[in-house]
Amino acid sequence: MKKNKSKELGIVEMKNFLSYDEKIEEKTNTFEKLMTIYEMAISELETKMNILQKEFKVFYNYDLIDHINTRIKSPASIINKMTKKGCKLTYKEMIENINDIAGVRIVCQLKDDIFKIRNLIEKIPGVDIEKEKNYVNHPKESGYSSYHMIVNVPVTLSKQIIYVKVEIQIRTMAMDFWASLEHKMKYKTDKKVDKKKSKELVNYAKIVNKLDNKIMLMNDS
Repeated sequence: MKKNKSKELGIVEMKNFLSYDEKIEEKTNTFEKLMTIYEMAISELETKMNILQKEFKVFYNYDLIDHINTRIKSPASIINKMTKKGCKLTYKEMIENINDIAGVRIVCQLKDDIFKIRNLIEKIPGVDIEKEKNYVNHPKESGYSSYHMIVNVPVTLSKQIIYVKVEIQIRTMAMDFWASLEHKMKYKTDKKVDKKKSKELVNYAKIVNKLDNKIMLMNDS
């Protein structure tokens, strides 16, 4: 993990750029400015990943990255998460405690490629890795599997550089299919997922993991 002062610099610069002690509900124009900065951070990171994707495709004839998805959390989702974490509804609390407002999902074909992509991200100049969670080798109890990173991305404005937190998820296509299905079943429908269905989802996640391992071995042979 990189050790520098990007995180501290990011918070200081953000504080200079916005009056971020304001309450979220009070100044919608401040919220719009802040979301724009998060969107800029996503754009910066997505551009770098697109360059890596094209480099491996053209120079090495290898599809390292299948596709990239991005998203910004909705205001309702941000406030809901802050409330659950017991945060005050201020911009300072939001910036310091909510790490996944900006999200980039990188989907690849092979399990081994997850760690190749992770190592390439670590080498991107200016990008500082703050946190990592390896749900690939250590899946959640639900069966969820993916590699998570919280990184500080430098956004260069006309008067200053602002470091912005972005959550990166790296997963295979099989993992992405399972995660999308699980999310849809648990959060996008009115039906509750009972213990039986939860157990089935865990079993399906294990099948997905076996599939990923077999494809990886087949590719190596």
